[in-house]
Amino acid sequence: MGSFSIWHWLIVLVVVVLVFGTKKLRGAGGDLGSAVKNFKDAMREGEAEAAKKPEAVAAQSQTSAQSETKKEQV
Repeated sequence: MGSFSIWHWLIVLVVVVLVFGTKKLRGAGGDLGSAVKNFKDAMREGEAEAAKKPEAVAAQSQTSAQSETKKEQV
């Protein structure tokens, strides 16, 4: 019970094409490709936001510390 030969894979491919048809397979491939592309774009956006977040937190804490200092002086 080794791996399948090339003939086994060709027969499986022919059966899949006969069952689903080429239009459905092409559409499924396009949908899968666009899903992967959208996922990669979302990951890049998330990484960009994560990189900006520490800067925003530092600026916010700095602003709040300055406002507390001003309140104490008054």
